[in-house]
Amino acid sequence: MKEQSYLERIDSHQRKTGLSEAVQTGIGRINGFPVAMGFMDFEFIGGSMGSVVGEKIARLIEYATRNSMPLIMVCASGGARMQEGTLSLMQMAKISSLLNTYQLKRKLFYVSILTTPTTGGVTASFGMLGDIIIAEPNAHIAFAGPRIIEQLLNVTVPEGLQEAENSFEKGLLDLIVPRNPLKGVLSELFQLHGFFSWSFR
Repeated sequence: MKEQSYLERIDSHQRKTGLSEAVQTGIGRINGFPVAMGFMDFEFIGGSMGSVVGEKIARLIEYATRNSMPLIMVCASGGARMQEGTLSLMQMAKISSLLNTYQLKRKLFYVSILTTPTTGGVTASFGMLGDIIIAEPNAHIAFAGPRIIEQLLNVTVPEGLQEAENSFEKGLLDLIVPRNPLKGVLSELFQLHGFFSWSFR
């Protein structure tokens, strides 16, 4: 059977998922708070980050910066899209640079939500750059998968090493929150950030 070309694979996933790419972005409200939001979908080529995904996230951050809006990114990704080579890796630097302006220069509020899996270039860039980093219970969070680590380093990866609970214990996450109460937690964070922003700007 002939292997699909990259363009054929994109077309196949677009028809299969009904999505245009591995991230959907938009503007909405959470309990009355206007927010800019991005949602990655693992069903679309493993949620991998290519140039289109990077550009959509970049434009979302720019919009949130111009309009002084809180930003939420829900991550679910296998990492950079290797079919695009260097172009996919460039998205890590582009997004991180825009977040630097958003967070440090404009003092705005970015929440990163990590779901299963969050790995590779997403973990190495915007996934771990949130002012608050939230993970779902038992979420798989890593840079490289256990099989790659074991092959390269000839070691056994302990069970649970790459789960959210272990990352939380090591101080890499701020909160572990199940999906149902997440809306309320986000609302409280926005209220808290609004108070401090008003007080110290």
